[in-house]
Amino acid sequence: MTAPVPVRAAVLGLSAAALLPLRAAAQVEVAEATVEELQEAMASGAATSEQITAAYLARIEAYDQAGPRLNAMIRLNPDALAEARALDEERSRTGPRGPLHGIPVILKDNYDVAGRPTSGGSLALAGLVAPDDAFQVAKLREAGAVFIGKSNLHELASGITTVGSLGGQTLNPYDVTRNPGGSSGGTGAAIAASFAAVGWGSDTCGSIRIPASQNNLVGLRPTKGLSSTDGILPLSHTQDVGGPLARTARDLAVALEATVGPDPADPATGAVAGREIPRFMDALDPDAFTGARIGILEDFFGETQQERSAVRLVREVVAKMVELGADTLTVDVPDLEELLDGSGVISYEFKWDLVDYLAGVPGAPVDSLGRMLELGLIHQALVPRMRDRDRHDARDSEEYLEALGKQGPLREAVVAAMDEAGVDALVYPTMKAIPAVVVEPQSGSNCSLSANTGLPALSAPAGLTDGGLPMGYELLGRAFDDARLLGFAYAVEQATDHRHAPPTTPPLVNGMAPPAVAFNLRASLAASGTTGDGTSGDGTSGQGASSERVAVEARARFEYDPVLSRLGYQIGVYGVDARDVFAVVLRAPDAEGRWSVVRRLIGPEEASGSGELTLTEDLRRLLAAGDVHLEVYTRQAPLGAARARLPALGAAGARLPPSGGS
Repeated sequence: MTAPVPVRAAVLGLSAAALLPLRAAAQVEVAEATVEELQEAMASGAATSEQITAAYLARIEAYDQAGPRLNAMIRLNPDALAEARALDEERSRTGPRGPLHGIPVILKDNYDVAGRPTSGGSLALAGLVAPDDAFQVAKLREAGAVFIGKSNLHELASGITTVGSLGGQTLNPYDVTRNPGGSSGGTGAAIAASFAAVGWGSDTCGSIRIPASQNNLVGLRPTKGLSSTDGILPLSHTQDVGGPLARTARDLAVALEATVGPDPADPATGAVAGREIPRFMDALDPDAFTGARIGILEDFFGETQQERSAVRLVREVVAKMVELGADTLTVDVPDLEELLDGSGVISYEFKWDLVDYLAGVPGAPVDSLGRMLELGLIHQALVPRMRDRDRHDARDSEEYLEALGKQGPLREAVVAAMDEAGVDALVYPTMKAIPAVVVEPQSGSNCSLSANTGLPALSAPAGLTDGGLPMGYELLGRAFDDARLLGFAYAVEQATDHRHAPPTTPPLVNGMAPPAVAFNLRASLAASGTTGDGTSGDGTSGQGASSERVAVEARARFEYDPVLSRLGYQIGVYGVDARDVFAVVLRAPDAEGRWSVVRRLIGPEEASGSGELTLTEDLRRLLAAGDVHLEVYTRQAPLGAARARLPALGAAGARLPPSGGS
């Protein structure tokens, strides 16, 4: 078997000579492509699985360790193209196995794949090689999925910002200064950036739902026991679940149907014995809210300034549910805070679950959490928490049994409140706070209610904040109502436009990231204080400007990088003394047509200068629409001496001429 290839290897372990012909042949646009669209392309002969896989690999090459440097992947599968080619040959002989045949997927690096490392994002486990496939991996293999590679995670799945000693820090593709959530943040960032069609994560307290919220995805924490955790590096056997994250509800349904079900190796899945497995595809109904009742869990809505964005967006989703036919009402779970307090068991189970897992891997490089700490091979951000967890001396301590004993009453109280109110699901923000800046702690999680009750919860996009950051709403239901929750999310999805691709990973151009585009701009003279187009900068006649006739010209050279969302500039102002220049600025109108200065470029008392802007979401939208003007203000013409409109910078900035004029 070919050795695993680190993602940092040149062209991800593939020679440029091997990949370039595939790039040229495929020209398959996989950005934001759904599973159904990919299957249609393969069925019609428009693309092969090999070409689709190559297209995803090209995106990883362009954006994971280059461009925005998302750092979402730990290792890639060097046999991915060969596996895709074999599935293409099988399709031509016998037809597809099902909806995942030939579809590239990503696995969080705590899923075992036979003969491949399972690192858990930890340097201490970098050499740990799984003897067999995890249950869900085996199901994916049977379904004909192509394994692209392993994604980064918060080390040992023990946090919500996705940083670790082996994988480093993953960045959020919507704002690379911020974290992507966790612990399945590598999967979240990768699927948001279209590194594969669907990705798998795990959730012990929010680790699927938080990355779904922060990467504009759909993710379900299934009812405990609906999916097997056999072969997933454990954090807490009581609370661990595994499952997919996807860009659409339909893709999530396809992925879930392929991987849920009983497994003799996981006793928790005995809960589905004699029970019909949920039919996720059948639940995709745009009229799912007709006759439904949704409970608003007000206790989980925030009140602080930093929580306003989430609250506003989720309340807008609730209003949409009402439009779609739902009745909504506020639901109160008596003593909820007290019931939740101390009901988590991760701290008590992790040490012992890890010992058991490592004992089952031949040749494991370490045998315990204590040994990992002793060797100093855990990221410093996790060391204090891991030391606390390693101090638990007994599996069945009194404190552990007390915490475990709280989960049943908590679950009963939640279900009783839902029954009394007659609601089908509870709704609240997945996260009350926006993604935190990298290295800052992340706050605002509502993860515990589902994790500590075993009840299913689904996070889906609620829209973007004014700053372009995704936020999610969460639906919690009764045990094994998983498909109903997905049906609700599908109905909202069909009635809204909340899914938006991240700006840092646009479609490739000839198999590569779109290049930066340079253009020139000239803002010409004004006479009697009017701008070059005969108006002042706000579209008025220029009244109030100086009557002195002064010829002013600004010459600018811009370079727009659509991947990094940066706008570089060099500007010179001619016709007036530098001491008479007030400023050269970018101005734009808002939605109501009201003008304002959005950036000052040079000035005061400067006739030339250069710099670089990192674009906000608002400014990026204005530039894309061609609504941004370069304007010059001088002592002689304080209300505007020269003006020119920047050309429309499309998503990839590829439609610009070599130079632009006024």
